[in-house]
Amino acid sequence: MSAAMIGWSHTKFGKLENETMETLIVRAARDAIADAGISFADVDEIYVSNFNAGMDPQGFPSSLVFEADDALRFKPSTRVENACASGSAAIHQGLNSIRADKAEIVLVVGVEKMTAATPEVINTGLVSASFVREEAQAGSFAGLFGKIATDYFERYGDQSAALARIAAKNHRNGSVNPLAHMQKDLGYTFCSTISDRNPLVAGPLRRTDCSMVSDGAAAIVLASKDIARNAKKAVSFRSAVQVNDFLPTGRRDMTRLAGCEEAWKRALSSAKLNLGDLSFVETHDCFTIAELMEYEAMGITPVGKGYTAIEEGLTEANGYLPVNLSGGLKAKGHPIGATGVSMHVTSAMQLTGAAPGVQLANPKIGGVFNMGGAGVANYVSILETVR
Repeated sequence: MSAAMIGWSHTKFGKLENETMETLIVRAARDAIADAGISFADVDEIYVSNFNAGMDPQGFPSSLVFEADDALRFKPSTRVENACASGSAAIHQGLNSIRADKAEIVLVVGVEKMTAATPEVINTGLVSASFVREEAQAGSFAGLFGKIATDYFERYGDQSAALARIAAKNHRNGSVNPLAHMQKDLGYTFCSTISDRNPLVAGPLRRTDCSMVSDGAAAIVLASKDIARNAKKAVSFRSAVQVNDFLPTGRRDMTRLAGCEEAWKRALSSAKLNLGDLSFVETHDCFTIAELMEYEAMGITPVGKGYTAIEEGLTEANGYLPVNLSGGLKAKGHPIGATGVSMHVTSAMQLTGAAPGVQLANPKIGGVFNMGGAGVANYVSILETVR
């Protein structure tokens, strides 16, 4: 163990009309510090993950965290952005600072305020996470993943039923998560049926195949192994891996997520584990086609056979490897800069027996996969409980 999470917090995700980026950052920071049982004066360094891309007029948020407590003034605080993987990128920066002996305690806050922006601004912001020169013609980020789904279907057959099962699973899990944006069990029939309430959005993707625009924040206190040994609780990083791929999708075979596959391979090897050693996974289901392809990339099924994982119940709460017990991005919500931090927080809560919603009986090791862009920035963390 080189570092561990010793405290965490998570606001509700959703359309939070009475919240600003500042109020979300402050609340998440205060709650995480209190949860860790330390003072703000103990913090050595701060990282704030925020994508923004014009969705909020506050484009320089790193020192907003100082509003949580005056003791933070003059401490180094840096904004981190790596598209939808900004949260994991910020966590990695904190881990690197601890490994380099630059800090013993690091506060990481992930935040996004999206819902106050117009649909046009949101769409433009999200499209900026693609290779704009060639891919903006898709019209939206959903359009980009709609093309990925179309290409995948052409190679491996129509997987609309499998995507609907993934959506239904995640909404069922999210329905009992009080932190989730959508707390409603939509059911397979609704998710699989094209209707006025569930129209096609892009290619074969229906509305229920797409994650929601959300507001929210989450925070983590990272500590060195020496401090973590004496903490009241600690979830350590058995491995933490980043793999980046080419930005242009035209340079890659987009019927598979090669960067995700490589990240999982390296993370499991570093942790000296097999996939079957994991108790659960929180994975990046920005669109249901992403979760389906991630089943293949992490090795639950062979390439082209991801549908078997959901059809056979392998990724259900009582299956071989439960996936997205929190409801995932699909139901929990996807406030971009907060997402990676949220995935680590919900995994830490699951490992310590305090998961919001679905709680496994005795989880030992969890995996997190957070993705920026269309399989471009790929982060895998393998987490285990120290106490």
